[in-house]
Amino acid sequence: MNQSKGKLSEILRQREISLLIVLIILCAIVQFRNSSFLTVSVINSILKNYAYTMVLSFGMMIVLLIGGIDISVGATLAFCGMAGSLLMKNGILPNCLSVYLFTTVLGFALGALIGLVIAKGKVIPIIATLGFQYIYRGMTYLISGSTWVGTAYMLQDFKDFAQGSFLGINHLVCITIVIFVVFFVFLKWTMFGRQIYAVGSNAEAAEISGIKIDRIKILVYAICGAIAGLCGSMYTGYYASAQNDMATGTEMDVIAACVIGGVSLNGGQGSAVGVLLGAIMMAVIGKSLTLIGIDAFWQQALKGAIILLAVVINVLVQRGIDRRNLEGRVI
Repeated sequence: MNQSKGKLSEILRQREISLLIVLIILCAIVQFRNSSFLTVSVINSILKNYAYTMVLSFGMMIVLLIGGIDISVGATLAFCGMAGSLLMKNGILPNCLSVYLFTTVLGFALGALIGLVIAKGKVIPIIATLGFQYIYRGMTYLISGSTWVGTAYMLQDFKDFAQGSFLGINHLVCITIVIFVVFFVFLKWTMFGRQIYAVGSNAEAAEISGIKIDRIKILVYAICGAIAGLCGSMYTGYYASAQNDMATGTEMDVIAACVIGGVSLNGGQGSAVGVLLGAIMMAVIGKSLTLIGIDAFWQQALKGAIILLAVVINVLVQRGIDRRNLEGRVI
């Protein structure tokens, strides 16, 4: 009996399991307040509305894993989305696939530029990405002439893809699932994934062991940029329009999703499963506040309080894990 209790206690201490329990409790509370919450239509709506945020969270995750941060992801998304939309409008990009490929490659280049400044220029990540946030937002207004691209100028197959489904699952949700699987495998079973964790855990030790720190940083920011570019197409496809201020504030949501999911802001700790759960929790919070009739004036404050509570719980859980690991080494 004691052995069974010990195993149960160990399972409950796992970050992802604890987060899943909190998510279930949250859903149960919302369902109690509004019986229409846990329905297929509402769940599909949540997943579609927040698909791009979930995908973007994985890009932010690997940046946080190396001990960095990227607050320019929303601006990168907007610039790539606007650039792709303008090329559609002018007939340069002929189909849906070309739009997604273009924005992803453009995002990769923009992210690599940020990584280059941080790695080679030795600029603090938050300062570098803050600067690029303003640069990319300004470039978005510049290339668009401060106008927006409406649905009439969007390719029909591009709009249809965002609203269509495969085996009953919306295409944007399918992209989210694919990106999750890729990052899960990438971080768990590849050499580059292990190097990312090594750099975040102890950059000096990683460099001594032969890991090229600057190369890792540039590639990580480039991958994050590529994910932001991909999300630019997801966003404009879903809303069938492109505005200069789209995705404003998204960077805060994805950082919150990562932290709630157990990614350490100091680097070296976090998992794709945890980030997925954190992103789902952010989506549930965003949707549920409206469903249970909370006034818009209080929604942001309550949302922040829930996020803060989740982060505090996460920190306490991590301290418990670190304490047990330390006791194990002492013994």
